[in-house]
Amino acid sequence: MSVPSEAHTSDSLVAVVSGGSSGIGAAAAASLAARGIRVAALDLKPEDAAPGVLGIGCDVADDASVRSAVAEVVERFGRIDILVNNAGIAAQGTVADNDDAEWERVLNVNVVGMVRLARAALPYLRKSPAAAIVNTTSVFARAGLPKRVLYSASKGAVYALTLAMAADHVQEGIRVNAVAPGAVATPWIERMLAQAPDPEAARTALNERHPSGRLARPEEVGEAIAFLATSASSASTGTILAVDGGVHGLRMR
Repeated sequence: MSVPSEAHTSDSLVAVVSGGSSGIGAAAAASLAARGIRVAALDLKPEDAAPGVLGIGCDVADDASVRSAVAEVVERFGRIDILVNNAGIAAQGTVADNDDAEWERVLNVNVVGMVRLARAALPYLRKSPAAAIVNTTSVFARAGLPKRVLYSASKGAVYALTLAMAADHVQEGIRVNAVAPGAVATPWIERMLAQAPDPEAARTALNERHPSGRLARPEEVGEAIAFLATSASSASTGTILAVDGGVHGLRMR
């Protein structure tokens, strides 16, 4: 378990980041910590949390695990002001390629996992003067790509979940927004590319899918999350912020 930095004060805001030990989650945790926010990374591998971030074991597919992790955050820090719902798993294939069990597994993590964590954190967010929830959806929620139907369906649900949650909680002073990344240069993407018959050709094709000509870096998505989670975006709720190199809106010749 990483030990939170002593530079934080007892009245600092507290953020909970699911999937916070690697990839986008780790980048978000780092961006929030750099702003003086105390951060707890909820993850299946809490030991991998960055220095200065409190790692707590949590499986978002299990309600008891989620509630235990949230209770540990409150016991340690006394409050929760920010929730970053980032934990998720990938899936590939058409509607013919995944059975019911796989659909249930992916939706349980990618959608219901966010519900579980938000539900557990809400009593504490309602007490915060600066409450914010940021969900991680995807460009797959609004752009059809081949052989991603299960993942796309899960992220489309997160897109709708974000808007509905924003409407439910705006009058409680809780802002709810989301980031929608395209492909991001995370360890998962690197493993996927390494398994391709021609990894370099696969990397080139993935880069060229983005009008910007490259994948986003985790740090870029982490900064977008931190923006939505903090007072810099205090007038924003129900916003889906694309961090996708232009995939969602640009049609290049």
